[in-house]
Amino acid sequence: MKTHEQSHVRADGQTPDRSDVEKREHDHTAGAGRDDAIAVTTEGLPGWLDPVVRAARTIEPRQLSRFLPPENGAGRQSAVLILFGEGERGPELLLMERSGSLRSHAGQPSFPGGALDPEDGDQATTGPLRAALREAEEETGLDPRGVQLFGVLPRLYIPVSSFVVTPVLGWWRVPSPVGVVDPAETARVFTVPVADLTDPANRVTTVHPSGHLGPAFLVESALVWGFTAGVIDRILHFAGWERPWDRARQVPLDWRA
Repeated sequence: MKTHEQSHVRADGQTPDRSDVEKREHDHTAGAGRDDAIAVTTEGLPGWLDPVVRAARTIEPRQLSRFLPPENGAGRQSAVLILFGEGERGPELLLMERSGSLRSHAGQPSFPGGALDPEDGDQATTGPLRAALREAEEETGLDPRGVQLFGVLPRLYIPVSSFVVTPVLGWWRVPSPVGVVDPAETARVFTVPVADLTDPANRVTTVHPSGHLGPAFLVESALVWGFTAGVIDRILHFAGWERPWDRARQVPLDWRA
């Protein structure tokens, strides 16, 4: 994720997203008072996304990750866009590979995303939605007008960079060209078929030098691991798409990871 110096933290540290956002489903005035109204709606989604919609409405934070936002409200508020599209091989996800020169998470495949900016608005309601779309546009050239937001997952925490992350779910209703916008931040932009993510042959367990074990994916000439792989793993599981795979197949991570 891209970082910004300016960010805000809600004082009570409470989840800012699902209860408020879900009240706005089918409400196309969610951005009332702003020129760029934003909506979250499940209307017109392809049927294959139904399991993801159901999972987003019921999944609890600790079912997603053991790393949750600090209770004292610390951390940098941010958002990522988990964008589902439909390619030549069926459902797919949009990912990017971060530049190797970045200070945090260098060289890692990730979802588009980054810290909230003041102009994104209320971090407790629609701010993360705007941030996810804005960052995706800045990092990949994605046209946000072709994206339908349909859900929000519980906020999670990335201890190494102190990000409090709101994962925002989107459907790439009208695909647009994407690619590297700024090589200083993004090394490449690519899509991964869901079929490859669920293929047991592409699944491994990473071993961090600290001893932490985590799910990972060997896809599109990349090792997808860490926060991004963890969220993908849980989506596949709770959507009922996961296939049995060999968790004993391990890949060690570099000490700098």
